This record gives sequence, C-alpha cells and structure tokens, in this order.
Amino acid sequence: MSKIQMTTPLVEMDGDEMTRILWQMIKDELLLPFIDLKTEYYDLGLEHRNETDDKVTVESAEATKKYGVAVKCATITPNAARMTEYNLKEMWKSPNGTIRAILDGTVFRAPIVVKGIEPNVKSWKKPITIARHAYGDVYKNTEMVIPAAGKVELVYTSEDGKEERALVHTFNGPGVVQGQHNLNDSIESFAHSCFKYALDTKQDLWFATKDTISKKYDHTFKDVFQEIFDKEYKDAFDKAGIEYFYTLIDDAVARVMKSEGGFIWACKNYDGDVMSDMISSAFGSLAMMTSVLVSPAGYYEYEAAHGTVQRHYYKHLKGEETSTNSVATIFAWTGALRKRGELDNIPELSAFADKLEKACIKTIEEGKMTKDLALITSIENPTVLNSRDFIIEIRKTLESL
Repeated sequence: MSKIQMTTPLVEMDGDEMTRILWQMIKDELLLPFIDLKTEYYDLGLEHRNETDDKVTVESAEATKKYGVAVKCATITPNAARMTEYNLKEMWKSPNGTIRAILDGTVFRAPIVVKGIEPNVKSWKKPITIARHAYGDVYKNTEMVIPAAGKVELVYTSEDGKEERALVHTFNGPGVVQGQHNLNDSIESFAHSCFKYALDTKQDLWFATKDTISKKYDHTFKDVFQEIFDKEYKDAFDKAGIEYFYTLIDDAVARVMKSEGGFIWACKNYDGDVMSDMISSAFGSLAMMTSVLVSPAGYYEYEAAHGTVQRHYYKHLKGEETSTNSVATIFAWTGALRKRGELDNIPELSAFADKLEKACIKTIEEGKMTKDLALITSIENPTVLNSRDFIIEIRKTLESL
C-alpha cells in the first residue's frame, strides 16, 4: 500500500531509558510502514543534553514554534544520583519545564479509557482532562524559617521607590513563612489555552479556586478567566454547545466524584499537580494517560504523562524481558499526527491516527496486554505480552482495521 504523505514535519524530541527503546519500536512497527514520516529530530536524551549544555532543549522548543506541532519522548530530570550515573556537568533543569516556559503553554492530561480497565470511581464513564497552570504558586515560592518572636511583612516597592506593606503575621515564637506570586500574563495565557482546548475538543470546561478565602490571589484567577471568557469565547462556546463553569475547588472535588466525566477541569498549579495523579490512578494507570502542552499562540507538544520507566530499562540492559506499556507513548504520536493532519488539511493522516488509537484499545479489549494492565483488568485470563510483542499485536490489529 502507498504511504500517507506529509507536507510539514513534526518536531521529534527523543528521550531516555525504556521509553527511548519503545520510541524506536513504535516508529519501526506502527508508523514508518504506513506514513512517509517527516520529522525534525532533536535528541533530548540526558547524555546529549549534557553534551550541548542543554541547548538542544531550547532548540527543540524554538523548532516547535516554527512548525507548530511536536511529539516528545519521556526524559530524565536529573537528581544527585543521576549526576554521578551520567557524569553530568551540572544538574540540568527539567526539559518539560524549559519547553513549557518557552512555549508559554498549559498541560492537559487525560486518561485513555478501555473496557476491562474499570475506573475506581463507579460513576466515571468518560475521561476527565486535567488542565494544570504550570507557573508560580508554591513552585516558585520563597520560604523562611522564623527563629523567634518578631513580625513578617509583605513589602512591594514600586519603580519610583514608593512602598506598600501588609502584615503577614506577628510571631510570638518560632514558625515558618512562605511567599508566593503569579503573573497576570501567565494567568491570561492559561485561560486562553483552556478555552481554546475546550473548543478544540468540544468539551465543557470547569475552573476552580478558593476565592472565598484568597480574596485577592485566587480571586484574580477567577476574574481573569471570567473577563476573557465573556469578551472572547462566550459566543463560540454557545455555538459549540459547551459550557464554562466556575466553582470553588472543594465543591469541584465533590462534583467530580459524582460526575460521569467527559469535561476539562482547569486547576491552579498545586491543585493540578495533585488532581492529575488522583485522576490517573483512579482511572487505572499512569501508563494510560495522555499529555499535551497547548500554547495560546497555537503550538502543540504531545507526550506520555509518565516517566522513563527506569526499572524496566535496567532489566532491558541485562538482557531480561520487559513488559512495558507503550500506549501513552503511542497516543503521543497519534495526537501529534492528528493535529498535523488537521493543520495541513491531510485527512488521511488524521484518520490513520484515529485507527492506530482504535487498534491499541481493541488489542487490550481482546485480552492482549502488558503486565501492568493484566494486574488490574476485569477481563478473564488475559494474555500477558512483552514490550515488543504488545506492539506487534497492535500492528496486526491496525492492519486488520
């Protein structure tokens, strides 16, 4: 059969450890036989990031701005142990953080729902997508241990030297204090990304903060979202038949537990960090979780939500068999190919992405799966496959489709 032709390349960001091994298998078995695959390749493996003083990460993000769509393999964010293991020049930053900062994007994470992998929350029938604002709050905080009695103030000094002060607390003894910040520009980008992605995917959008307690900080988030929605997106939402819904974060948690799912839940940074893990765990597996970075400027970067599967990689290096779930990594490729097809008006490319996703789901629903899914499935007597054989089975299913 003739291969599907591409006109514009994807930005391809290779990664680390077991996911790097799966990356090549996926290309060889599921993509290259069917697509005349065009990519601009960047090696974001830790060794190459170290060789280039992490310039390759910046280059890959800039290329994403040029071409609009990227697909990324999972990468190592080094700690002290990795410094020694990889003989690093320095403890390089998270590639995801670097790319996110350059693209000014919001991360959307959604579970891949498969019959036989039942959510722990009985009412959930459709995926719940978490949109996490990935800037500021506790992740860029300043902290201080208070040794003894005294007072702590917030002090703002304007460029012309004027001061504004607010008392945080008068301490009678030891304690701790924390200062957080955010930027209106970042909150606005977050709002635009959420509204655009809701329209892209035709899903309702929920947003939740604690504005009743945080009357300035959280209330600013609420106000920015509402102003942008009313001014720029309300008519489009009405036309699409979808809803924007604001509530308090505790009310949102209660509602989510009783909902059917099928919506996007926008969260501030910490809430999104926590809730994305809750959602992924409750739906079954982090290996069945998609992740896409969406920039309000129209850039998309697709990846799996999980890490590099270090434990399986060490087994692989010893020549031992692994049963590593590649579904989320395959869905990173399908998401990028579908978006490329949409942007370049190549319906065959988008249709191929749909078929490959169906092939993954059909293979699992027929009882052929990796060990992590076999441990939690309600399908009786599943066939447990190793990493390569699982991908081969998906290819057989894909060819039958």
